[in-house]
Amino acid sequence: MGAQLRVYRQKIKSAQTTKKITRAMELISASRIQKAQARVAASTPYSDAITRAVSAVASYSNVSHVLTTEPERIDRAAIVIFTSDRGLAGAFNSQVLREAEELAELLRSQGKQVVYFLVGRKSVGYFSFRRRDYERSWIGGTDNPEFDTAKEIADAVLEAFLRDSADGGVDEIHIVYNRFVSRITQVPVVTRLLPLEVVEAEAEAAPSGRAEVFPLYEFEPDAETVLDGLLPVYIESRIFNAMLQSAAAKHAATQKAMKSATDNADKLITDYTRLANEARQSEITQQIAEIVGGADALSSSK
Repeated sequence: MGAQLRVYRQKIKSAQTTKKITRAMELISASRIQKAQARVAASTPYSDAITRAVSAVASYSNVSHVLTTEPERIDRAAIVIFTSDRGLAGAFNSQVLREAEELAELLRSQGKQVVYFLVGRKSVGYFSFRRRDYERSWIGGTDNPEFDTAKEIADAVLEAFLRDSADGGVDEIHIVYNRFVSRITQVPVVTRLLPLEVVEAEAEAAPSGRAEVFPLYEFEPDAETVLDGLLPVYIESRIFNAMLQSAAAKHAATQKAMKSATDNADKLITDYTRLANEARQSEITQQIAEIVGGADALSSSK
């Protein structure tokens, strides 16, 4: 009984140590979410403004640009996967990788060859463990994304897109990442980044309630030059926004996972404390029984 009681006490101590660690990680993630949310909120209006600008150029001009024109044949497609550098975030990484695998299967069923661009150690580890090829990878800084990294990724995918598929280029590019909805919900998102799917501009309602009619646009020096300048900025902003969304979603997922781990540690402590008490009571009962038995034996001998 003494050995069993020691085992329970060791397990209680281990669970208490785990609880301290998970509780600390939960608080750290909770503090980082505020900053991550602020960065997402700050980047979204800029990304929306760039989107409207690109839509205006594409909708009000007759220019046929390589970044907005659907190619006649798509042989190679690229998937940019955004994961984190660390785990301990529940299903955060696995659901992104699952969505990417489903997208890859869909593209292959359409006769397209798939190439990968990986962001985050978890995606790199996933592909390396399975000995699968990928085009390029970026690791480090996924918890606090920098624009320089987003620009580097944007330059790489644009260079691959502008290169002919026969020379190792790609005909379309998709991104897969987790979008931050709330501290409870993080949704995996699959978006085709290139060729850009431009929605025709529609008249918006004016404050008076009447539909506002937009004027015809004039572009200087010309619409193609404007697109050449706008679309790379658009790609950079979209990728940077995806990185910020992924970072915020990761902190939220970590907080949720660590809270669950802390609650589980509390339950283990409660269960092991009850078992330890039962073992101690059994040990005391056995000791009393041995004392009474010894006393009875001594009385009988007299």
